[in-house]
Parts: sequence; C-alpha cells; structure tokens
Amino acid sequence: MPKEQKQVRELQEGSYVMMEDSPCKINAYSTAKPGKHGSAKARIEGRGVFDDKKRSLSQPVDAKVWVPIIERKQGQVVSVTDNDAQIMDLDTYETFTMRIPEDENLSPDDEIEYLEYEGQRKIV
Repeated sequence: MPKEQKQVRELQEGSYVMMEDSPCKINAYSTAKPGKHGSAKARIEGRGVFDDKKRSLSQPVDAKVWVPIIERKQGQVVSVTDNDAQIMDLDTYETFTMRIPEDENLSPDDEIEYLEYEGQRKIV
C-alpha cells in the first residue's frame, strides 16, 4: 500500500495523514504542553480527501502515524456525460470515468490535474 510512517511532530497543515483508514488533508495542527506524566500531545484536524468527512486525531507527538502517498497526476478530458467525465491519463494513456466536481466546468480536450490513492481518484 502506498503509505509511509512518520512521527506526529513531522506533520503540518496542508499535508496528508491517515485517519480512520482514510487519507485526510490536515486543516489544523496544534500541540499541548507535556503533562507531568508524559509527552506533548498533538491535536490534528483534517478532512477526507475523497469523502470530504471531517475527522480529528489526538496523539503524542512522538507517536507514529501512517501518511498516505497520494499521487498528483495529469489527465485530459476525452468526453463529458452529465456529471461524469471520461479522462485519459497523460502518462499511461489509460482511460477511466471520474465524477466531475460540482463547481467545475469541463469540456473535451481540457487538461486536468487529479489525485490518486489506492484506486480512488479526485479532480483537483
């Protein structure tokens, strides 16, 4: 699986982390001072990259967490049908169908950027 382990202290806003087995983009990261019996705690708030659900995580800063390796790829729109677009990857020439984001207007020959992780794809 395309993910790696990192310490919580290495994370930052805008990067990705696995929360509840879903890749999430970190929106907020804060740390609390160490208590009498332990290490500093980090509170991480994020939003699912593919499902848009809010999630949060509280861990000691020296704990290890999984970080998904999300690929950013280039594609070209082949055709558009209702809310779906037929996309061709510009590296592999593979074609697949993707849901078009609500605020996006795509037409054939448009070049797009999309994220891919474990078979899930999303236009950015």
